[in-house]
Amino acid sequence: MTRVITYGTYDLLHQGHINLLKRAKELGDYLIVGVTSDSFDRGRGKLNVRNNVLERVEAVKATGYADEVIIEDYLGQKIDDIQNYDVDIFAIGSDWEGKFDYLSEYCKVVYLPRTEGISSTMLREESQTVYRIGVVGCGRIANRFVPETKVVNGAEVTAVYNPDKAESESFAQQHGLSAYTNYDVFLNDIDLVYVASPHLTHYNYVMKALSAEKHVLCEIPFVLSKEQALELYKLAEERNLVLLEASKTAFCPAFGHIVTLVKSGIIGEVVDVKSSLSKMVPPPTRELDSEQAGGAMNEHGPLTLLAIIKLLGIDWLDVDFHSKMDNGVDIYTKGVINYPHATASFTVGIGVKTEGNLVISGTKGYIYVPAPWWLTSYFEVRYEDQTKNKKYFYSYDGEGLRYEIQEWLSMIVNNRRSCYKLRRRESVVIAEIIEKYRNGENVTEI
Repeated sequence: MTRVITYGTYDLLHQGHINLLKRAKELGDYLIVGVTSDSFDRGRGKLNVRNNVLERVEAVKATGYADEVIIEDYLGQKIDDIQNYDVDIFAIGSDWEGKFDYLSEYCKVVYLPRTEGISSTMLREESQTVYRIGVVGCGRIANRFVPETKVVNGAEVTAVYNPDKAESESFAQQHGLSAYTNYDVFLNDIDLVYVASPHLTHYNYVMKALSAEKHVLCEIPFVLSKEQALELYKLAEERNLVLLEASKTAFCPAFGHIVTLVKSGIIGEVVDVKSSLSKMVPPPTRELDSEQAGGAMNEHGPLTLLAIIKLLGIDWLDVDFHSKMDNGVDIYTKGVINYPHATASFTVGIGVKTEGNLVISGTKGYIYVPAPWWLTSYFEVRYEDQTKNKKYFYSYDGEGLRYEIQEWLSMIVNNRRSCYKLRRRESVVIAEIIEKYRNGENVTEI
């Protein structure tokens, strides 16, 4: 039997792809098709918002030419696959002529003629809707957001809103945008809204944007109460709009893999999760202002709680908090959350420094994610028998905001209202726990 292997992204599968797969199939008896994963495909320079890897795999299967479909997820995998699958022929499009000659050491390399006049890039450019994004707020995160949109297909920031005219104009001049101080006029001139304003303003800005039929991406903390979160998600659902909490860790490739590994049972039953995040914040600043919802819990609680909720679920039993206060804000808070068959703890600080790692303990082993775990590119799975330990490495590109922007636009383009990386009900539970803290429930001052 002659075994043939080929690789591709297969985004927006077209006749050129089908012709190439047909030619590859004709080279042998058994065709293996490698489809690049969403994370590995970033080498194209722009983040795709069209078809995710599962959709692309199904499209390849539907052609009927692939006897087996595998996922390409790391550099150097082609050599491994050729040897593991006992491949006789490696086939690829002629536009890669010479690029894969090094594989001739392992099998025969064939460059197949491509169909002229058609490509995924061309189709993408022809069909791509460019969304005009308006930014609400001019702070640090907003300044990082604008350049991150430039690496996501279909995203273009065109406007900024701030009630302070000087701040709005300064931000606009820096990034080449239009400045607005009237929110209604601002909403009328854009397609999508990114809310990166002070915490206490999120609810009103999101509500008005949804009411104006705009899809919304809102920074953390999304809102500071369960009722507000439920109300906003309900409105978005009623109006068939995408409302996504911009918790960048949820969309980080490495964190997504951690969640997948845990759910697969690689460390057995999870019985404990510990997540920590601290950043020393010198005064004067909003983070230390009680009137602006400052404090460690409001600032860093959404990310540390995200890890716990994603790994242990939303059906928690009780929670208690221990805080060190300074001028009305918590500069350090430790929380303990109990579940029916597990426990979790988190520590957050803006005036107390702690190790910012994530440890997930199970009945077979544990996962260790070093600081800063919330934007990790590396983690380890560890066991009692250290010879079984495994290290995982991922790229974390830019500021990491590009991943949440990609997911946001992908949801809009593909008419998805729910995101498995951060479900609405998980976002609501995070808001609920933060609200309990703000209401002083089970809070002990230390």
